[in-house]
Amino acid sequence: MAQNDDLKALVRTIPDYPKPGIQFRDITSLIEDPTGFRLSVNRLSAACRGHAITHVAGIEARGFIFGAGVAIDLEVGFIPVRKSGKLPGETIGQNYALEYGVDTIEIHADAVGPDDNVLLIDDLIATGGTAIAAVHLLRRTGAKVSHAGFIINLPDLGGHQKLLDLDVKITSLITFDGH
Repeated sequence: MAQNDDLKALVRTIPDYPKPGIQFRDITSLIEDPTGFRLSVNRLSAACRGHAITHVAGIEARGFIFGAGVAIDLEVGFIPVRKSGKLPGETIGQNYALEYGVDTIEIHADAVGPDDNVLLIDDLIATGGTAIAAVHLLRRTGAKVSHAGFIINLPDLGGHQKLLDLDVKITSLITFDGH
């Protein structure tokens, strides 16, 4: 069995969702399986040990699920990267383009700073819009962001390469070709 094929078998594919021609990769079937969920968190953590990570930042919402587990496993703090208006207190935000418009993500203004090395976590990297915005947002604090981890990579959509172009090393456990 190829590495992580056990996890790939737990990801459900839903054809034509949310629109015709899209093969939606649903991780809820993975996190419903206690062994698969634990292994996915452990494998992301293992790939990032030894990089002096001080915090894990998880992108709303599924990045919270995996990011919190990775932060616990690495024994570091967790930073929620939220949609605009969801965090109390002083925040800083970063806009990013959507197919039809612009959205904003935010973190607490005092979450990290120049002495921090942040690992970015989300469930999936596709076009990279949200992940790239998160990297820029975290770096604006002075923090270093040199690693990101994803359960699923859809390399044909280009996000993986865009993160590499920002000098972010990527760990992804499962790759699916196509859209």
